[in-house]
Amino acid sequence: MDRVIEKKTWNTKRILTIAGISGIVLLIAGSIYFTSGKSKLDVDTERLTISEIKKGPFQEFIPVNGVVMPLTTIYLDAADGGRVEEKYVEDGAHLKKGDPILKLANTDLELTLAGQETNVYAQQIQMQISHTQVQSATISKLNSMADVDVAFKEAERVYKLDKDLYAKKAIGSQEFQTAQNQYQYQLSRKKLATQILVQDTSIVRQQETQTREQYAQMKSSLDLLRKKVSDLTVRAPLDGQLTSFDAEIGQNKNKGEHLGQIDVLSGFKVRVGIEEHYISRIFTGLTGDFQFADKTYKLVIKKVFTQVVNGQFQVDMAFIGPAPTGIRKGQTLQVRLALSDQTTALLLPKGGFYQQTGGNWIFKLSEDGKKAYKVDIQINRQSPDYFELTSGLKEGDKVITSSYETYGDIQELVLKK
Repeated sequence: MDRVIEKKTWNTKRILTIAGISGIVLLIAGSIYFTSGKSKLDVDTERLTISEIKKGPFQEFIPVNGVVMPLTTIYLDAADGGRVEEKYVEDGAHLKKGDPILKLANTDLELTLAGQETNVYAQQIQMQISHTQVQSATISKLNSMADVDVAFKEAERVYKLDKDLYAKKAIGSQEFQTAQNQYQYQLSRKKLATQILVQDTSIVRQQETQTREQYAQMKSSLDLLRKKVSDLTVRAPLDGQLTSFDAEIGQNKNKGEHLGQIDVLSGFKVRVGIEEHYISRIFTGLTGDFQFADKTYKLVIKKVFTQVVNGQFQVDMAFIGPAPTGIRKGQTLQVRLALSDQTTALLLPKGGFYQQTGGNWIFKLSEDGKKAYKVDIQINRQSPDYFELTSGLKEGDKVITSSYETYGDIQELVLKK
């Protein structure tokens, strides 16, 4: 006889199925809970830098390095090439204007000078000979002119006399006509001689002018050559210290080659290198300051060099007031170069947070100081110590300015002491 088997309600299969479904539901619920809410992280306040937003004076400036240089530097270059024949001083010597520094030997230039001197002397002798010949010719022409003048005066005298006698019928017409013809001939001869003398005088003057100009040009060329030969002995153009001097006896120097420089020690300036992305904001008149011997000194930009080399351009800055006592050429100064006037602004201290946020947000502490939340901010200008804050925070707010490198996408920090 068959027996009815009672079916079990909670068998193993059903229990495993229900447990699996429950696990999946709990996993989904947990995921929804944790992703929909704010992710949190416990942090130790001793590892944080907490700063307060304050209102105070703000001036945008950048730290730059400057090198002290002489106010005036004169470069010494070889006007003409040559071999170093003599050295009179060494690098670093203090010189007076006109002191010899070195002498170059240039045989070609010296031979050219000798040839030019010969040409000038020859031209001078030729001028003297020509002048003597012109004087002789002029004297001869003047003598001829005197003879013509005498003959004319005699013909004029006879003509006037015969004319009077002819009017009185004391002589015949034939004799009078002869006297008249002789007078007209001598008159024409005198006019021609006078014209020739005037023309000859003009030509002589023109030739003498051209000769003198030619001689003056040759003399000028000679003076220039003499100066070039004289410049083979390089001299100090003014009082100062000889620096960057590089020459040895027997060494050949090419034309235009740098020999050294004279630094005028009557004053100093500061040559500053600045990153090229600031070039549009740098102009003459901007000021800066630096610390020296526990005192603050001010500088002002006097000249901007726009050429960019290795990512930097340079400016020359002058001291406002006297230069510090004891400052030396080549000394490096840490200069704070101001890019704006001083204003009042909300100040956000700089810190490692900027590397992760780019200045777009920051962790702000709650009023009780137990938590910190992300808030969006906007910053404008910056100095080495502060950002100029324009929105997102107010005076008195406290923020975390240390690095956020280990926080990832954390939205809330729980501060533990």
